[in-house]
Amino acid sequence: MHEIFVHMNNWFQAMGVQGLAINSCVESFFLVPPPDFLLIAMDLAKPKLALYYATVCTIASAIGGVIGYLIGKFGGRPVFNFMFKKNRDKLDSVEAMYKEYGSFAVFFSAFTPIPYKIFTVASGILNMNFIKFFIASFLGRGARFFIVSLVLMFFGETVKKYLELVILAVTIIIIVFCIIVYKKRHSIIKKEDMKNADN
Repeated sequence: MHEIFVHMNNWFQAMGVQGLAINSCVESFFLVPPPDFLLIAMDLAKPKLALYYATVCTIASAIGGVIGYLIGKFGGRPVFNFMFKKNRDKLDSVEAMYKEYGSFAVFFSAFTPIPYKIFTVASGILNMNFIKFFIASFLGRGARFFIVSLVLMFFGETVKKYLELVILAVTIIIIVFCIIVYKKRHSIIKKEDMKNADN
């Protein structure tokens, strides 16, 4: 599997920006190498174009997310089970996360190393609100790719080996912030419901 991924990555890299776009799009709903590897290589080769590469990644990945959503919506659980044979039980986990965090769950998967493709297909199956899904996907993917490109643009090779730590640190901060916002909002809604019930 590793050798196949290496060949795929080399194939995408040989196509330049087009390869980056295709890689980013397909990775959102199918098992191919994450576009981060190619994005990092291209950022280091041409730092002045780093933000352009991040934009390409974000747009293509968001489009791929829409494709994944449609696959789930029209293909249902049988397609999910066929595509993710080793992760069939993940659909229940995704559903539990949706019930708890709503569109924040999509944002987390889009930004973190959690398999985003599983969430895109599952979102369609679970009939998640498409607009919320797309916004969460776009923001999550954009945040991930732009952080990578900005860090490499300013610090180059010296920070390459610490990229995962940078992403992890930012992930923790964003997750904590989102949970606080979610709980605060939940608390306000609960108080309003109780107030309305009293009236």
